[in-house]
Amino acid sequence: MRRWITPAFVLLFLSPAVGELLSTSSPPVEFFQPFTLPFMAALYGCGALLVRELAFRWRQGWPAILLLGAAYGIVEEGLAVKSFFDPNWVDLGILGVYGRWLGVNWVWSVGLAIYHAVFSIGIPILLVGLLFPAERDRPWLSAAGFRWAAAIFGATTIFMNLALTAYRPTALAHILSAASVVALGAWAQRVRPPTPAAPPPALASPLRVGLSAFGATLGLFFFEWFLPNTSMPALVWVVLVLGYVAWLWMRFGRRAAHPDWSPGHSLAMAAGALAFFVLASGLAEIDPNRVDNTTGTALVGLAAVGFLIWMGRRVRSGQNPQPGLPGKPGWGVPA
Repeated sequence: MRRWITPAFVLLFLSPAVGELLSTSSPPVEFFQPFTLPFMAALYGCGALLVRELAFRWRQGWPAILLLGAAYGIVEEGLAVKSFFDPNWVDLGILGVYGRWLGVNWVWSVGLAIYHAVFSIGIPILLVGLLFPAERDRPWLSAAGFRWAAAIFGATTIFMNLALTAYRPTALAHILSAASVVALGAWAQRVRPPTPAAPPPALASPLRVGLSAFGATLGLFFFEWFLPNTSMPALVWVVLVLGYVAWLWMRFGRRAAHPDWSPGHSLAMAAGALAFFVLASGLAEIDPNRVDNTTGTALVGLAAVGFLIWMGRRVRSGQNPQPGLPGKPGWGVPA
């Protein structure tokens, strides 16, 4: 690849491409605007770069990346766009009422923090690690680059907080959001990955791992879209979804710590999770209830399929070593 196509450059745009474009949150006619795309890169891309670099510098692995990804979600949704607190946020629907307590949209907040940790941050970092295997144990930003990314990310957050919507949460809401980010960062510095079972069982094929990841994603959105329309108390919802996420982490974390885990398994896991959005992108284009212009979302889904197939061929060619998964060398963690 050309020198300017670095891991940092790719991650800068891949993170918003997954978190906003493929998810259909921002359809192509909105995403590919002269102002929108650089703005998304400044928020999502710089956020993902900061997460990756912090995990690398702290000699941490995927648990830290996911915790820092959740912290990113709090910054974006709590401090920047303020959807955690605004009862009239455009995408809330029933979640503006269900689970709202003490001025916080709790069900929406928990769901979005998980979403950003996995899809806006974790999967893009994983894919870039597979694309640039030789860079897995190196920083992707210089010291000056890290400072610039932090400054751009901070300035973008402040601008969005002040200019995006007129809604103003209380000072306490801002303080607690910032405190949550700091707490997750402190946890990320100390967390350790799950250990494989002893003796480790036979590892499933990449296909089965991908299907499991697809099923896990279906489960997450079942919690987010279906259960709030039932009579289930919101507190029960929060407990169940946090338990489900903990179970998923132990299940996939133990698999990824298996001695036979390969780059093919890593890609299959990411592809299985993204397959949900590939299907959703086609449905979004014909959804009569969407009020925005979803033209081109199906094409985005097809482009994602092509990208994943291309990556699969690279992985099968044997060019890519393991990109630093839990329990493996990588991210500066000794073997």
